[in-house]
Amino acid sequence: MPPTVPLSYDVQGSGPLLVLIHGITENRHSFDPVTAELADHAQVLRVDLRGHGASPAGDGYHPLQYAADVHAVVEQVAGPDAVPYVVGHSLGGIVATAYASAYPVASVVNIDQPLALGAMQEQTLGFEPMLRSAAFEQVIRGMFAQMRGVLDDDEFDRIEELRRPEADVVLGSWALMLELSPQDLAEQVDALLTLPADVPYLVIHGADLGEDYTGWLRGRIPQAQVEVWSAGHYPHLVEPERFVERVVGLLG
Repeated sequence: MPPTVPLSYDVQGSGPLLVLIHGITENRHSFDPVTAELADHAQVLRVDLRGHGASPAGDGYHPLQYAADVHAVVEQVAGPDAVPYVVGHSLGGIVATAYASAYPVASVVNIDQPLALGAMQEQTLGFEPMLRSAAFEQVIRGMFAQMRGVLDDDEFDRIEELRRPEADVVLGSWALMLELSPQDLAEQVDALLTLPADVPYLVIHGADLGEDYTGWLRGRIPQAQVEVWSAGHYPHLVEPERFVERVVGLLG
């Protein structure tokens, strides 16, 4: 594994360590509406992933590289024996899952990130020429506009203002889908889903992905709990009080 990247981060509150990992092109401030309430119950560590927010770029954007960066911050903040609760949104959901496959965690919350990436691979390959063109930022912003669901205008505008679309970062983060065959991609994903059986794993989706997906997920993470909040890509921001209550309920 290449060297880790020193991440920009902040810490609020006290109690069990709760790590918040944002989505692609965003930064730790995407969690602003829920952070103060969570910090009433936990020591909340928010990071800017490599190539995002105030953190420097890296030489690769594999989920395990992202996870290694986060783990280095966890050790810096809480010591080498820390066992955090990890929450990730979108790309952060993949990073949180990869983190749990590589390091001890108390639980994982995956916010609206499907892990069977075949359909997303097909879609991404269809967009690839535009992603590698001058239309890159327009494509990315249009993609997230279509995924906003019932997020209100003020909150959507706030997310858009902090969004930082960088082609190298996005294409690097999606390299597994752009460069691997469907079979090799499936094998890579399976390798990231090797969580211990006693680690609680909660998925909060903003739309129903169906029983086939839930069955696929539980075939790899048998303890997975799947909830559908019918909110679009940002259920934690559409229903912040419900989200805080749900996460706090997981804290030991």
